[in-house]
Amino acid sequence: MITVVAALIFKKDKVLIAKRSTGSKETFGKWEFPGGKVEKNESEKDAIEREILEEFEMQVKAIRFLTNNICTYPSNVIDLRLYECKYIGGDFKLHNHFEYKFVEIKDLLNYDLALADIPLAKFLEEEYNDKNK
Repeated sequence: MITVVAALIFKKDKVLIAKRSTGSKETFGKWEFPGGKVEKNESEKDAIEREILEEFEMQVKAIRFLTNNICTYPSNVIDLRLYECKYIGGDFKLHNHFEYKFVEIKDLLNYDLALADIPLAKFLEEEYNDKNK
């Protein structure tokens, strides 16, 4: 199993998603919460901060773990772990994505999300709806 971290980055009341321009045929062209693999001897928080810097040239600070999803793809099994992150600085420069958007949580499932990201979006939708009742 491969441990992969994903960033939940807010801008006002919207969250960041990005459309993959690299990767396997299962994730290419799909929307996702950006992130990447945790390297050997690297903490998950350090990994998400490094991955966002590499993929977008942006600095974030990992705040807290939110949820995870274990997903089986034809080529591997991943444990996708979502972390709330705070934007620190930098401008968007896309390296592994075609585009990015900030979208409302209630609209996440309207996008063609990667299979592993769908349960994370559902979790956020439930959390968001519970807080706004």
